[in-house]
Order: sequence, then structure tokens, then C-alpha cells
Amino acid sequence: MKTIEELDVAGRRVFVRADLNVPLDGSSITDDGRIRAVAPTIAKLAERGAKVVVASHLGRPKGAPDPQFSLAPVAARLGEILGRPVAFATDTVGESAKATVAALADGEVTLLENLRFNAGETSKDDAERKAFAEQLAGLADLYVGDGFGAVHRKHASVFDLPALLPHAVGDLIATEVGVLKRLTEDVARPYVVVLGGAKVSDKVGVIENLLQKADRILIGGGMAYTFLKAQGHEVGISLLQEDQIPTVLGYLAEAEERGVEFVLPTDVLVSTDFPDLRTKAPATFSVVAADAIPADQEGLDIGPDSRELFAAKLADAKTVFWNGPMGVFEHPDYAGGTKAVAQALLESDAFSVVGGGDSAAAVRILGFDETKFGHISTGGGASLEYLEGKQLPGLTALEG
Repeated sequence: MKTIEELDVAGRRVFVRADLNVPLDGSSITDDGRIRAVAPTIAKLAERGAKVVVASHLGRPKGAPDPQFSLAPVAARLGEILGRPVAFATDTVGESAKATVAALADGEVTLLENLRFNAGETSKDDAERKAFAEQLAGLADLYVGDGFGAVHRKHASVFDLPALLPHAVGDLIATEVGVLKRLTEDVARPYVVVLGGAKVSDKVGVIENLLQKADRILIGGGMAYTFLKAQGHEVGISLLQEDQIPTVLGYLAEAEERGVEFVLPTDVLVSTDFPDLRTKAPATFSVVAADAIPADQEGLDIGPDSRELFAAKLADAKTVFWNGPMGVFEHPDYAGGTKAVAQALLESDAFSVVGGGDSAAAVRILGFDETKFGHISTGGGASLEYLEGKQLPGLTALEG
């Protein structure tokens, strides 16, 4: 893949496909990690005299403008991070986009409105997707792919557009791919994988692949209860995917056969009430053994013994991949498990990769210094699919 250093960008319109899909509370950005991650690439291009046209999706609008998914707040924050004005086009390929791009001077930056406000961006129809890509191509001379969180999507701005313009890979994607290779090629051992989050089904492919590579797999979060149920334990009203139990049993059997250590929680925090995540009002909970969850209660975090166990299993690691929180970390009473894993990573000598999504948000929200981790990924789904061994359309397009 060609790098941005190999492009002659001075005086030229450079389309940067970023991933600025940040969480919003109304119009307030609650985690700007993805904006800060791509800002260096944008700044480098601007400093070299490019007319930088940034584009991204945000959320899941239905192919039409929807104010709650506007990128306007992102444009303002990007300008603050860059320390330079960022013009904002109120559409993607319409009159505002054309006029805003035409007005750019060398070294200036604009952000287009949400790409998914146009149905062609995500269309399954190749012709419709290509037609939208051709409209986007009319706004640029060169293409830089730097939205790692979207490279697993066969979308117009990710897959079709690079074929229409001279293209290169941005610094963020180059870094992400380099890091993921350290998790798949000549891995330093012990190699420990920590998986959490809500659903086993979200991690099926990655577990299957990592069973062939990891030395230890630690399971927390909502997905742990499907594993506990598979072992015959009562899980109460905890998150459960009954249809995944046969799959989970297969994982446990394969792990034993391969000598991969599977570690499940030994105790959990349970409650009859899901916590109020807006007010953060104190929760009522108790700690029970993982095989003794009452039938009317829900597991919401791994317990204190599990936290010590997980920390011990991470202590000698040389490589760690972590994807998914250990509990409902957004509430302070159920953040302890996720905090314990993050702290254990900081105290180990491992090269640690925090695999995007909720895990990356948790590290920042819980007050950890993200520079102390080996790498905080910007792409949860993309990271997982890479580790599954899948071909990612956005990376394939950049290799052409």
C-alpha cells in the first residue's frame, strides 16, 4: 500500500475517508478518541499544502438526512484539535459540498456531512454504490483511506472510491495494520486474549481463530453468562444467548484439546435492577459465586475474586488483546471489573492492544492514560474481522 508521503498533495484536493463515528449525547461528543486518532493525518496533509476534504459516517441513518446524526459537532471539535478552522458542508455531494470544496485554499480543511445521509454509501447494489462514489470522486484529485473503523464495510467511500482516484493509506490505518500483525505473526508469548461485551455471537469468528493462536482466553462481560450456562449453571436473568450454547461447548472442548486455558469469572455482581446510566444513582447489588446466581437476578460485572484471578492471568503475558468490557462500566458500581483488567495491563510487561469500541471508550472514560497502553484501536469490528482472518474490503481497495 502506498503511503501519504508518496503522494504529491500540494495544491490538490485530497479526500480523506476518516472514521469520525463518535458517541454523542445530543450535540455533545462524549468521547473524541476517533477524532484525535485521525487528526495527525489531516494535519500532515494540510501542512503540505493539500486542500483536505474529510468525510465520514456517524451512526446508522436510513440513507437520508437526519439531524441527530449530523457531523456538525464533529467539525467544530476537529477544528479545535487541529488548531485551524474546519469548514462544514451541509450535504455530501450537493451544492454545499461543491461550493465548500471549491472555496478551499491550499492547507485548508473541510468536513462533509454524514456520508450515510446518501443511500448510495451503504447500498448492496454495486451500480448505486459506484454512482455515489463517482459523485464523491468529483470533489477530489486524490484519495487517502484512514478510517480503520470502516474498512470491513463494502461501502462506496471505503471500497468503490479508491478505484476512481490515485490513492494511499493514511498513518492511522498503517499503524492499525502494523499492530494487528503483531497479534497474528510471530507473537510474543504468553499470548492472552480478554473478551467481554454483550454477545458471544459478536465474537464467534475471532474466538475460533484465536483458539489456534492464544495461550489463554479470559471471558467476562455479558457473554460470560452463556459460557456459564453451557457449563450447567443458573444465570438468572443475565444476558444469555441460548442458541450459542452448542458453539460455546465446542470452544471449551477445542480449548482443552489444544491446551488453551479458558478462564471464566468465579464470582459476579448481581442485582434485580439494571442501573440508571444517566443519573448514575447508587445501585443495589450483591456478590455471589458465578455458579450460584439467583434465578431472579442479573449479572452486571465480574466480582472481586474474578478481578484478582484475571489480573493474575495477565501478569506474565507478553502480548494481550482486549476487546469488550467486563461489566456495565458506564455505571461506577459496575466498573470495577473493567478497571481491574485495564490496571492489570498497565502493570504487566505485555504489548497490549485495546481493541476498539466499548473497550477503548472505557479506558478513556475511567480515567486511564491511553498512552500507557501498547495501542488503542479505533476499529472494534474491523479489528475483530482482521483477527478472524477475513479479507477487509477497505484494505483490499487500498492495495490496488
